[in-house]
Amino acid sequence: MDEAIATVSARLRNASRITILTGAGVSAASGVPTFRGADGLWREYRPEELATPEAFVRDPQLVWEWYAWRREKIAGCQPNAAHDVIAAWSRERGARVLTQNVDDLHLRAGTEGLVRMHGSIWEISCWNECRGLAPWRDARVPLPELPVRCPHCHGLARPAVVWFGEALRDEDVLAAVEATACDVFLTVGTSAVVYPAAGLVQRAKAQGAFTAEINLEPTPASSAVDVAIHGPAEDILPALGGRW
Repeated sequence: MDEAIATVSARLRNASRITILTGAGVSAASGVPTFRGADGLWREYRPEELATPEAFVRDPQLVWEWYAWRREKIAGCQPNAAHDVIAAWSRERGARVLTQNVDDLHLRAGTEGLVRMHGSIWEISCWNECRGLAPWRDARVPLPELPVRCPHCHGLARPAVVWFGEALRDEDVLAAVEATACDVFLTVGTSAVVYPAAGLVQRAKAQGAFTAEINLEPTPASSAVDVAIHGPAEDILPALGGRW
């Protein structure tokens, strides 16, 4: 592992353009519940059964109860060393950060120019898209009413996150694609095998970027990157930064 860390650190030290794609593994040490870990089940439901437009139409109360539970859990979490290092790189090295996480811990750590590809659990939008409203922030815990209502049309409101079966926002896709024009592309805490994440790694590599994976365990993408380092992101990222 020491050799791999030295290799990635040297690449980072000499890079002018760094892009970092993060997933749930970055926030695991902060205690954020994951979709697919041991804490992935809520009551008897799998996330894939709740994080969909169809589930919301069928039972908005149930979906909001799940999101309210997640918000309460995340509210008690703090950014960890991985968030802190990434935030420092964004400020000091101009690193571009793309995240699949909705917990906003990157923002709380001070990350600049963050692209939240899947939205934010702390933002809400009108289900009926009244007035073409953009999502609004509501970080109250607990929420005063479930299901949440739009303050303008008084119809149902939904979490402003990207659900299974929904497309990413065009502006986020464009920003992510532009970020693949880089010298070093890191994936941290994500398998990066589900599109569009997998496509971003491939695109960066095709454009000549050095690619590296930092993940707790090997993933199907491990053999596709130039270097794979397996271990906790909160330990590995500080080690990489400490060698510059």
